[in-house]
Amino acid sequence: MVKRKFDLIVMIVCMSLLGYFGWHSYYGPRSFDQRDALAAKVADLDAKLEIIRSERQALERKVSLMRPESIDPDMLDELARTTLNYGKPGEFIVKLPN
Repeated sequence: MVKRKFDLIVMIVCMSLLGYFGWHSYYGPRSFDQRDALAAKVADLDAKLEIIRSERQALERKVSLMRPESIDPDMLDELARTTLNYGKPGEFIVKLPN
């Protein structure tokens, strides 16, 4: 009689644990449903990271052209024109929206 009660209690505890972990694997915060949403979010963030990396490389190229040891005359001319609103006589400056 005692053995049967103990076996019944062990079985109920095991079934409860199985149900608990089963429910959380399907509906919990780290469930199978959430894995797809997380993968989509990771893909979106990877795309944003690539855009930011390309922008950073473009800025690093511009900065390297402005260093005193390797200054590019065209870059200096472009920077002076945009910053100081400078133009040569007889030139027409057309500003386009970004």
